[in-house]
Amino acid sequence: MTGVEIGLIAIAALIFLICLGMPIGVGMLLVSFVGVSFIRNDIVAYRMIGSVANDSLREYLFAVVPLFVLMGLLVTVSGIGKDTFDVFERMLKRVLGGLGIATVFANAVFASITGVSIASASVFSRVAVPEMARHGYTRKFATGVVAGSSVLGMLIPPSLLLIVYAVLAEESVGRMFLAGIGPGLLLAVMFSLTILILAFTKKSFVFENAEGSSFSAQDTAWGASGVAKRILPILCLMVLVLGGLYGGFLNPTEAGAVGACGALVIALLRRTLSGKIFWDLLVEAGQITVSVLFLIMAATFFSRMLAMSGLPSLLADWMLSGPIGPYGFLALFLLLVILLGCLIDSISIMLIVLPIAIPVATEAGFDLIWFGILTVVAVEIGLLTPPFGLSVYTIKTALRQNDLKVGEIFRGSTPFFLAMVASLFVLAAIPEISTWLARL
Repeated sequence: MTGVEIGLIAIAALIFLICLGMPIGVGMLLVSFVGVSFIRNDIVAYRMIGSVANDSLREYLFAVVPLFVLMGLLVTVSGIGKDTFDVFERMLKRVLGGLGIATVFANAVFASITGVSIASASVFSRVAVPEMARHGYTRKFATGVVAGSSVLGMLIPPSLLLIVYAVLAEESVGRMFLAGIGPGLLLAVMFSLTILILAFTKKSFVFENAEGSSFSAQDTAWGASGVAKRILPILCLMVLVLGGLYGGFLNPTEAGAVGACGALVIALLRRTLSGKIFWDLLVEAGQITVSVLFLIMAATFFSRMLAMSGLPSLLADWMLSGPIGPYGFLALFLLLVILLGCLIDSISIMLIVLPIAIPVATEAGFDLIWFGILTVVAVEIGLLTPPFGLSVYTIKTALRQNDLKVGEIFRGSTPFFLAMVASLFVLAAIPEISTWLARL
């Protein structure tokens, strides 16, 4: 067999193993090892797996993963998410559909210090959904807003997906973070416009009654000290992390360390962190970090095996010189990523498809930062699509309402799915939204 044939068989075998239920990282290691053994020999395969483990995990950069994960977990238990929502709720209380818009922008702010969509979905399903229901919003709309806006956690920096992409594409993590700001704000604006359109044209979808939402006098009784008490901690954390990172004072790893320390101080000052909770958070952060780094190692091995087979080069020549062309490849790639989002989680999608797609994108002359943003947005669309829809199932689990059906949340998130698809077209048509800050 030729190397290309072995590469194709390896991809088919990986898909088969995933369908059987094998963990994706284990499947990648297995097919990569066997593929290298067939292309070269067992000795080369053994040496390569050791080299991959050493090269892909010893980098100082990878310390950013546990630090940002720990910061996100500490922020979640400190109650900052609820305070952020409360502030935006008061700011937008007189706007039709204002609580939905408040949820979107509170999620955007929360995303800027957590970087994990599932954390946003979990926090705001418990904070925003009951509050919106109390003010006359339908549960379908309330859960849909939370599911839709939670995707901002993986786009607005710091973002775990942007870190993973930067590693696989050998791009700067700091530049990828900068590139995520414009698209993140675009998505937040698109979600807000979607809410306003629904509030004015589909009131039965948004509100339980035709009059819309209602606020009582006690809902407005807030002084300046109350606002400061709620907004000051998150502003301080944003200045520490994002100000240090974008001001050039801290690299991404140092920003993660400063952020984790700041989040720990906030949690301690608010007395929301007991010894047992802190230990549980450390264990959870360790588990997430190990799983992510193991997947990165497996994806690196998989990528090297494919490069050795010659398959990516052949695909690049075939796609770019044939009738498909560069933008035909881009359209097919994004469609594939969205479809995969219906079945498997975000990081796994990136680790499977990017070792094949990045060489083709490079050959096509695409800006890899722009290509990465498009990839992350397409991956995040999968959080809202059945049957997988991880954000949807997170909301269902967090609310613990027996009469709440998963289908109800999927229907509520459909307008935001469409808004994300529209945003993907805009980002594809105007690359400068993604690249102008990163190229400064």
